[in-house]
Amino acid sequence: MGYEHDVAHPLLRVEELGDAPQALRLLGEDWVVWRDGQGQARAARDQCPHRGARLSLGRVCAGQLECPYHGWRFDGDGRCVAIPAVPGFTPPASHGLAAQPLVAFAGLWWLVPPGSNPPVFAAESEPRLRKLTVGPFDVATSAPRVVENFLDMAHFGFVHEGWLGERSHGEVPPYQVDATLDGLHAHGCRAWQPRSNLQSTEGSWVDYSYRVPAPYTAVLEKAPDAQQGWREGIALFICPQDEERSRAWFRLAVPDWDSSDEQVAAFQHTIFAQDQPVLESQRPRRLPLSGEVHSAADRMSSAYRRWLRERGVGFGVLP
Repeated sequence: MGYEHDVAHPLLRVEELGDAPQALRLLGEDWVVWRDGQGQARAARDQCPHRGARLSLGRVCAGQLECPYHGWRFDGDGRCVAIPAVPGFTPPASHGLAAQPLVAFAGLWWLVPPGSNPPVFAAESEPRLRKLTVGPFDVATSAPRVVENFLDMAHFGFVHEGWLGERSHGEVPPYQVDATLDGLHAHGCRAWQPRSNLQSTEGSWVDYSYRVPAPYTAVLEKAPDAQQGWREGIALFICPQDEERSRAWFRLAVPDWDSSDEQVAAFQHTIFAQDQPVLESQRPRRLPLSGEVHSAADRMSSAYRRWLRERGVGFGVLP
């Protein structure tokens, strides 16, 4: 078990979990998610301890997860509470599931190991910023590749020309990267952007900072407004489904209160639609921690690779 198993992972949007159980994939394993009798979201491995059937093919009855094969029922704590074929039998603990409660944060349900928390996203608590979750985006590449793309400013003028960059302003000015107790922090970042958000009407230099608080999470913050006292932010939250397959969401905390949810989401969809074919073309799909060459513009991605190696992250990377 690596470091990536000890941190919180997003699974799905809060509103996507209804009355039926849902099948999910995380770190190469199948999970089932459902709501118990109190409406609390729960997660367990998607395998009945009786004969191995997928519990996500079953149903939820009065908050109890029912196996589709023999009707065994499990409560929110994972206890087996009913075996229809033997109605007078009280199932022992060995017949249950290792169920875990999920935590709602930033519009998503998170699987949070004991002693961990969802990653810090400071803009989430700023009431003057509008919050919106956009996604999911399913990507045929590893989670670290998606994170590194989010941290990369040098591709703006080529992949996002006319939106986030221009070829004539391809330079990435020097910036600083520091390792902190909370992860990685890149500051002093600047990028020329003709349209950095939906409301932009002309190009300008934009001051950014980036943070990596967890292996598969990255946060972009725009420099604080000295008068307003807050930072606009975009967080990238990724569920590493398999070594080379990921599901991603963007959590926006922006001062745009005029555009509709559909307009804000459409802008983010446009940007990621430009990224996705390039991301899925990269080989190897797992992020190589050595072997690829770098330039001075790659300070953050180089630091990210070192940070993953130092923490023993092995899922989605190559040595």
